[in-house]
Amino acid sequence: MKTIVILGPESVGKTTLGIELQKILGAVFIPEFAREYVEQIHRSYTYEDVELIAKQQVADFKKTVAENSEEDFLIMDTYLIVTKVWFLHVFERCPAWLQPELEKSQIDLFLLLKPDIEWQDDPVRENPHIREYLYDWYKRELDTIGANYAEIEGLGNIRTKRAMKVIRANFLS
Repeated sequence: MKTIVILGPESVGKTTLGIELQKILGAVFIPEFAREYVEQIHRSYTYEDVELIAKQQVADFKKTVAENSEEDFLIMDTYLIVTKVWFLHVFERCPAWLQPELEKSQIDLFLLLKPDIEWQDDPVRENPHIREYLYDWYKRELDTIGANYAEIEGLGNIRTKRAMKVIRANFLS
C-alpha cells in the first residue's frame, strides 16, 4: 500500500483534494480527525486535546494500514507534521513521542498544498493571516525528515490534475 498525506495550512482544499484522489485512485481515505474532534468539544481545545488528536491520528493510520493491506493507496487528510506544528505554534511545546513516531511512519508521499486559494471561514479555522508562514513551516519539517513531497498549487481541478501527475510519476509509471 502506498501512503499519501495531504497537508498544508487551513483552507487550502486538503479535504476536497483527498476525496477527489480517493475517487480517482479507488483509495482508502482517512478524514481529518482534528476537525471532527474540535467541532464536538464545544470549548477551547487544550494541549491534552491536541495530544489525543495526535494519538488518534497514529491509531487510525496503523489500523487502516493493517486492515487494508491489499489496497493500492491510502490517502490521509493531514497527519503528524500538521499536528507537530500546531503544538509548537499554539503551545510552544510538543510531546517527546511525536517526532520519533513521525519519522517511523513510512509515508510514501506528502502533497503540500499551497495557500493560493481563497480563505473559507468556518468555526474551527483560526489562522487566515499566517497561511504562508505555516506553509513554510510545514515545508521545513518535511525537509528535516527527508520526506518525499511535492508542492501542489492551482485552483479547482488544476490542483487535482497536478496531484495526480505527481502520484503517477511516483507510483504509476
